[in-house]
Parts: sequence; C-alpha cells; structure tokens
Amino acid sequence: MQSEETTLRFANGHPAFAGHFPGRPMVPGVLLLDAALHAAAQARTAADAAKSQHSGPPPRCLVSSAKFLSPVLPGETLTISCAPTAAGHTRFDIACKGRPVATGAFVFKSNP
Repeated sequence: MQSEETTLRFANGHPAFAGHFPGRPMVPGVLLLDAALHAAAQARTAADAAKSQHSGPPPRCLVSSAKFLSPVLPGETLTISCAPTAAGHTRFDIACKGRPVATGAFVFKSNP
C-alpha cells in the first residue's frame, strides 16, 4: 500500500452536531476515527487489487493509537492521509487546512 489521501467534509446539518455539543457543535472523535478507518480500508483494497490479490472477507481492525489534537467544526474540510508503517500498520493523519486534527494507527489482521 502506498500513501493515500482523501478529503471529507461534515455538513452543518449532520445529526451528530445536535448532541455534540449543543450551542458549540464539533465533530465527535468517533466520526473522525470512522472516516480514517474507511480511508485506510479503501487504500488497502486498492493496493490488493493492484497486486491482483483476492482480499476475501474484510480484515479485523484494531486501533493501536489515536490522538485528537484539535476540534473540527461543522463545514470544515478535512484531509485524511493513510500510509503503511515499517511495522505493517496503517498510520493515519487528519488535517484541516494544514492544522493537525488527529493522528493514529490501525492494525489490520486477517480473519481466522
């Protein structure tokens, strides 16, 4: 897998903003993790297809680390970068106009 990058924007009307937090909405960390996981999974699928490997059932995923660095407000556009690490994990970085928002790593494991 090579380094991959995608963009994402949570619309002002996203239902998560109603309860997180009333009067001062921000994107919940779980949505950031979910977006990073989808980006990482897409990058892995593309890499498998390029190698002509049958990916089979989706692998299990563990969050080996996650750090939230800055809040994301409704309507902000995010850039999600995913890249393989030397240890075989998938590192993710999320930024908003160059401002670091979140970082971490996933470990994908094959299903038994």
